Amino acid sequence: MRPPAASRPWLVAAGLVVPPALGGLLALARDQVSAVNALLAVVVVVVAIAAGGSRVAGVVAALSAAGWFDFFWLPPFGTFDIAGRDDVETAVLLALVGLVVTEIVLWGRRRQADASRREGFLGGVVRAATQVARGEVTSGATLASVSQQIAEVLGVERCRYVEGVPRAGARLDQDGEVRRAGRVLDVRRAGLPVDDVTVIAVVRAGEVVGRFELTSGSHAVWPTLEQRLVAVTLADPAAPVTPPAPSPRAGSAPAAG
Repeated sequence: MRPPAASRPWLVAAGLVVPPALGGLLALARDQVSAVNALLAVVVVVVAIAAGGSRVAGVVAALSAAGWFDFFWLPPFGTFDIAGRDDVETAVLLALVGLVVTEIVLWGRRRQADASRREGFLGGVVRAATQVARGEVTSGATLASVSQQIAEVLGVERCRYVEGVPRAGARLDQDGEVRRAGRVLDVRRAGLPVDDVTVIAVVRAGEVVGRFELTSGSHAVWPTLEQRLVAVTLADPAAPVTPPAPSPRAGSAPAAG
């Protein structure tokens, strides 16, 4: 599911307040503190706020630091005027430092979240495989457990296992694509269908023996291709070990007693 952007109000407030407070405090000792050291101190503050992971707070801290460093440390002091080209470059670079650090932190957190999600997916597959190895795949508890894992992986509201051949409708296939009436749906753009149940067919020995029914609820979800592939991988071991008995052919004679 697409995560909403968080602004973290306390970080935004820190981005507004801390740079001018630090710049003003250091300006009181301008005779003992060089402009270079003051700039480094302000950069440290901007980096610390940007490291909180809020893009809004990082941008606010960067712009606030650039403006207030100009006010306290770039002549003419006590104004937001900038007299020389070097001072302009200093203010611009200070703002860019905060923006770049913010983006680096957000990128790192996204990668960490992706790694954690993959670890969770792998754990689900391992648990399902372990249940198969133990001969537990036909138990209701195992099917309920796999259903829960699939729901968590895809972010859907509900997943349940139902015996029998799926009816016509949306279907999540082994290649991770969702199809309905022979047409591939654009899950990345539109999400899983909210007006229909999406099914994952469970096949054993070439026979469809059941399906997992996915319900998105009133809000669409946008599982990635990776998530969809993990879901069908989880569904596969849940199939009963033995296929359903074939129905007798029409006109065939009953076996002799």
